[in-house]
Amino acid sequence: MTRLYIWRHGRTLWNAEHRVQGQTDVELDETGHAQAKAAAVHLARHRPDAIVSSDLRRAVQTAEHLAEHTGLPITLDPRLRERYFGVWQGLTDAEMQERHPELHALWRQGARDAAGLGMESMADLEKRAIAAFLDAAQALPGGSTVITAHGGTAKYGVAALLGWPDGISRTLGPLANCHWIELRDTPNRGWQLWSYSSQ
Repeated sequence: MTRLYIWRHGRTLWNAEHRVQGQTDVELDETGHAQAKAAAVHLARHRPDAIVSSDLRRAVQTAEHLAEHTGLPITLDPRLRERYFGVWQGLTDAEMQERHPELHALWRQGARDAAGLGMESMADLEKRAIAAFLDAAQALPGGSTVITAHGGTAKYGVAALLGWPDGISRTLGPLANCHWIELRDTPNRGWQLWSYSSQ
C-alpha cells in the first residue's frame, strides 16, 4: 500500500506575524526549527522510504530535520511550492483589507481566486500539486514518502487529488505548522484520507 505524508513546514517569522508568504522564500524561525525537530521524531517512526520537498527554504529546512533522523536524501520539487499570491505576498490581513477592501471581502467569503492581483489560480495550484503528489507516489509504489510542502498546497492539493468539490475542501480547517496529512492508495478504493492535521 503506497502512503504519502503531506507535511507542512515549521513556523516562520511571517507566520508569527500573520503575513501572506506565498512563494516568498522565508526561513524557519527558532520555534519552527523546534517544531520540525519534534515532528521529525514522530514521522521517523512511520519508517519513510523517501523525502520530497518544496524548494522553498522553510520546507527544505523542515525536511532536513527528518533527513537527520532517517538518513534519507531530500528530493526537491518546485511544484510543491505554496500558492503565488501576487501583490498580497508580504502583507498582513489588515493591510490586504486596507489596500483591496472589495477583493479582500470576497476572499474572506470563500472566493477561490481574486482577479487583478497577479495571484496564481486555484486550478493551477491544484494541478501542479496533484502532479507532484502522484509523481512522488509512482516513484516508490508500495512505499512511504514524506512530502514537505505548505499549508495551501497541502490542503487544496489533497482535496483535489481525492476529487472533493470546492464546497467540501473549504470545510477543512488550516493545516497547522509541522502537522501532516496521511494518504493511502488502497487496492480497491484508490486514494483515501487516513489522517488530517496529525502529529
